[in-house]
Amino acid sequence: MVIVGAGFAGYHAAKTLSRLARGRAEIVLLNSTDYFLYLPLLPEVAAGVVEPGRIAVPLAGTLDGVRVVIGEADSVDLQNRWVGFTQPEGDRNRLAYDRLILSVGSVNKLLPIPGVTEYAHGFRGLPEALYLHDHVVRQIELAEQAEDPAEQQARATFVVVGAGYTGTEVAAHGILFTDELAAQRPRLKIRPRWMLLDVAPRVLPELDRRMSVTADRVLRRRGVDVRMGTSVAVATSDGVKLTDGEYVPTCSLVWCVGVRPDPFVAELGLRTEKGRLVVDEYLNVPGFPEVYACGDAAAVPDLTRPGEICTMTAQHAQRQGKLAAHNIAASYGQGRRRPYKHHDLGWVVDLGGKQAAANPLKVPLSGLPAKAVTRGYHLLAMPGNRARVSADWVLDAALPRSAAQLGLISATAVPLESSSPEMPARVR
Repeated sequence: MVIVGAGFAGYHAAKTLSRLARGRAEIVLLNSTDYFLYLPLLPEVAAGVVEPGRIAVPLAGTLDGVRVVIGEADSVDLQNRWVGFTQPEGDRNRLAYDRLILSVGSVNKLLPIPGVTEYAHGFRGLPEALYLHDHVVRQIELAEQAEDPAEQQARATFVVVGAGYTGTEVAAHGILFTDELAAQRPRLKIRPRWMLLDVAPRVLPELDRRMSVTADRVLRRRGVDVRMGTSVAVATSDGVKLTDGEYVPTCSLVWCVGVRPDPFVAELGLRTEKGRLVVDEYLNVPGFPEVYACGDAAAVPDLTRPGEICTMTAQHAQRQGKLAAHNIAASYGQGRRRPYKHHDLGWVVDLGGKQAAANPLKVPLSGLPAKAVTRGYHLLAMPGNRARVSADWVLDAALPRSAAQLGLISATAVPLESSSPEMPARVR
């Protein structure tokens, strides 16, 4: 049994298969890194709240009975049943399979906006979060040193495009982080400025309106310049021109407009819908009963909303991964296969500090109650490192954050158009 990708779907498929197989099958997990990344806490890594290693859960040691192979899948021979991949140092190899789960996930969504691929910073992986942390600290340091007021303002201005889940959290955590950095630098006479842009009519447009109102209120009270119905028309080396005609001098453009299926999906030659592999309600690829797909890579029918497909969320991916494992076991006579049907249990959005927005089981919460639910959910959802994350939260509440650049990402990085979930994009 070969699983391609160790995101929410792939990781939980491997873990469930290992439990069901009990050593009676060979389970191989092919992934480009040796860890599962808990994506929802990336904004807290960028803001210095959580140490980066906390949200990178090692595959070895947490997936008993699973053989982990590090490499990048680049081909699938569906007739002869093997997956081709490239190893970290460039060697080619292949893995044969009897059952295959494709859970390759998603990458940054790109829009045809001039300058974005050259000057925007993506936010889908750990290197990108680390790079953004360093970049924010660097820009505040350079703003303090700048003699020209215009340069000082530009360096202290941060523009986030996309007011969905990720962009909202990046802006909410970001302004708290830069306020703390600025307080440690008395020579910096201006307050750092954060802008949050989206063409949608409201913050968190995909979530319950009450959560949107809560997030919008918290952001504006902190001083975030929230502009709905507005986006970037052109990005340049020293700023962005907005769709309303205004030009904003800035050295920081953070791209959080959403995700798209990994391009690997399009190369398989299989039928797709909105760029995602078409599967049936049992997560099977039509015509290939031994092949399953789940998570962001799969267009899984949403049985709770006939005629639609499941949204690209961690909640769906995790549950689909588990179901794919159960249905594979059923294909060998262990249990019965089941269709995927999952009702939304609610959302949580961490807004930094003591603020959050949540609607567990459709009950709207804000402030400290929402914060407690949000952090409790993350601890339950993480497959490891819970105590370490909890310790970071306690330390952040009691001590000042690190204001130093980590130096882990080189100044010259790849542009956004080339970035994968684990590859940084260029920031000046």
